[in-house]
Amino acid sequence: MARRDEIVAYLDELLEVVSFSDYGPNGLQVPGADEVSLVVTGVSAQRELFERAAEAGAELVLCHHGLFWDFHPRAIGPAMKERLKVLFDADISLAAYHLPLDAHAEVGNNALICERLGLERSEPLAEFKGRPIGFVGRSAEGIPFAELRRRCAEAFGQEPFVWDAGPDTVHSVGVVSGGAQGTFHEAIAHGVDAFLTGETAEHVMAEAREAGVHYIAGGHYATETFGIRRLGDLVAEKFGVQHRFVDIPNPI
Repeated sequence: MARRDEIVAYLDELLEVVSFSDYGPNGLQVPGADEVSLVVTGVSAQRELFERAAEAGAELVLCHHGLFWDFHPRAIGPAMKERLKVLFDADISLAAYHLPLDAHAEVGNNALICERLGLERSEPLAEFKGRPIGFVGRSAEGIPFAELRRRCAEAFGQEPFVWDAGPDTVHSVGVVSGGAQGTFHEAIAHGVDAFLTGETAEHVMAEAREAGVHYIAGGHYATETFGIRRLGDLVAEKFGVQHRFVDIPNPI
């Protein structure tokens, strides 16, 4: 068993949450049991995740997308009530880490994607309110684009959506997980051969073609499973608790 507050304090410090301006609160969002023996991790806070955590007997859920967002209504509607009810009834705590988990140079989504794709993590990319959240991944010898695409499909568990508009051999990839299509222009200005994120938009096709840069959308969910799983493993190793990742795939 481990103290919940010690786990959360460790994660808050590791991810430097106080230095980020975000769309919602990072850290503990819902308090539950003080002692933790099983941590469940998942990408997005939702009722199914909480129900599966309760069935497993978890006392703490860690997720990337938490319950509360600036762009959501402040009033608790029926869906939020049911989500909270599952947590309250099972005495489960919930902690969420959004942009800090994208940005971290060791356990963050973007650093781990670079590692998974065989890219050397290089300079930061995609600044948000003073903090970069992505990286440029580099390959000195270069990766044939067809091979990079294959690696993406293997890493994300699904075929990525691709605009094949760049060079045959890729030496640099801007990596910003999730819904970061709005930062494509930064990657183009940075001079990368390819850009990888989770989602796309209609205007991106022309931008990719005119800039001569590949655009890869691996899936918002699929590009953001890496950090939260690594976080759960770290907590298990450091605090001697069990960890279980709950996969609830989303094609977007």
